[in-house]
Formats: sequence, C-alpha cells, structure tokens
Amino acid sequence: MSAKIREVPLTGAGAGPYGITVGPDGALWLTLVHAGAIARVGADGEPRTWPVAADSRPLIITPGPDGALWFTRSGDDRIGRITTGGELSAVVLPAGTGPCGIAEGPDGALWYAAMTSDTIGRVTADGDVTEFPLPVSGGFASMVAAGPDEAVWFTLNRANAVGRIGMDGAVTLHALPTEGAAPVGITAGVDGALWFVEIGAGQLGRITSDGRITEYPLPDRAARPHAIVADPTGGCWYTEWGGNRIGHVAPDGAIVTHDLPTPACEPHGLTVGPDGTIWAALETGHLAHLTP
Repeated sequence: MSAKIREVPLTGAGAGPYGITVGPDGALWLTLVHAGAIARVGADGEPRTWPVAADSRPLIITPGPDGALWFTRSGDDRIGRITTGGELSAVVLPAGTGPCGIAEGPDGALWYAAMTSDTIGRVTADGDVTEFPLPVSGGFASMVAAGPDEAVWFTLNRANAVGRIGMDGAVTLHALPTEGAAPVGITAGVDGALWFVEIGAGQLGRITSDGRITEYPLPDRAARPHAIVADPTGGCWYTEWGGNRIGHVAPDGAIVTHDLPTPACEPHGLTVGPDGTIWAALETGHLAHLTP
C-alpha cells in the first residue's frame, strides 16, 4: 500500500496536539494537552482554539450523542464538553480519577477509562456520573471503545490485559499472552473484533467478543504503537510514537508502515476523515495528513 503524507502546521511550539476526531460538523477537533485547550480545523485549514484551563491536560476527544464533542481532562479530573459553536462546560469527577480514553457506549452515554482510580466511568449527556470498580489494583485503565456486543472494551496498560464491561457493570478481564505488552489504544474493527496496540511489546492485538486473542509483531518492535482506529474498508490504522510512522494492518494481519516527514514528531491520536484519508495529531505541533 503506497501513501502520500503531508504535514500541516497547527499550533505554536509546546501546545501538544494529542487526541483527534471528526466532529458532527465534519471538521477536525483536537485536544492540546500542554496548552490546556481544544482546537478545531475546518475545511479552510485554519485552526481555531478555545482555552479550557491551564492544568486541565485534555487527552482524548470524541463525538457525543448530543451533537457536541466530549473530552477527558486528565489534569483536573473532569469530563469536558464543547459544542460545535465553541461553548464549553464540564462534569466534575471524584478527585484522583485521572480520566484518559472516552467513547460513546452502546447505551448512548459516554464511557471513560480512569487511569488512577481503578474504575471505568459512565457519564450521561445530562452529566450524571456512575463509577464501576475494576477487579485489579494499579491497572492504569487507558482507552475505551464500544464493542459489537453491546459492551464497552478497554485496555489496562499496567495490568497487561484487555477488559470488557457490560451495560450492567459486569467486568471480564482477558490477560494478554505477551508479558509487558502494556496495551493502550483500542478500537472496534469492521471485522467484528476489537483491535488494540501493545506499546511495550511493539505489537498489535486482536480480540474477539469471546476472548480469543491474536498478536501481530510489528516490523520495528521498538516502534511503541500508541493509538489505533478502524479502517472502514478493512483493517486498522495506527500510530508509531517511537517509530515516527503511521501504519496499517490488514484483516489478515499484514502490516505496512509509512514514515512521517519530520523526525521525532511524536504521533499520537488519529482519525479517518469523511473522504477516507487519515489525520494524525503530532505532539510537536503539526497534523499529518495521509492519503492512501
């Protein structure tokens, strides 16, 4: 698979583009983790930025069920909300929650992974919060994704496991075959399975709804894969934070990687645009635009 990649300047030095998604308005929405802000990039390519809070450290952003964007504020224990017009609000979580990944669940609520409180949380569009304790201590719940089975799936980075939580709060954990795999990003593939990255092992993983796990070693085991998103045409796209690449895994596990033009640009979140092209947030201040 060949691809064309260009980098688009986005922010001043130190802002830290991190999470990225396509909003209900068709624009790109990003978190700026170091600047404590949210950015929007529309069809004209010009970014617009809204400050959140100096120590908010927004990480992951996702479209919500209400036509707004919802995002985690890992620095001050809140779930943020921003309308497409730029109106900001927030839901306060218990101190020490450390929210990271967030996604809409099959029930229409927002589900988030709490890195530092050993919980998976649920927030309704009205701001009601429910916490579900995990049967593990210090697991560092990282990312979440709605599964094909009316459940939410999540990664436990330090517990070396992938978990499933039902809408009733019942939790099942699946230990990974590779020790020290340290899973982070997770997404529901179009093949009916969940795909995830193993930042510690330099591998990708696939887990079926009945818990069967397959691992795929990357060509560069030191690449430190970070985020992953489903390819609507099959397989998944992912970022290599340590390898400075964007990669693609086919449904059969075949992997192709694409070098980013700028060295050490720290690719993190990525999303598939309405036209099928790939956008990735580069923490050094740019967007990468990949056209397959």
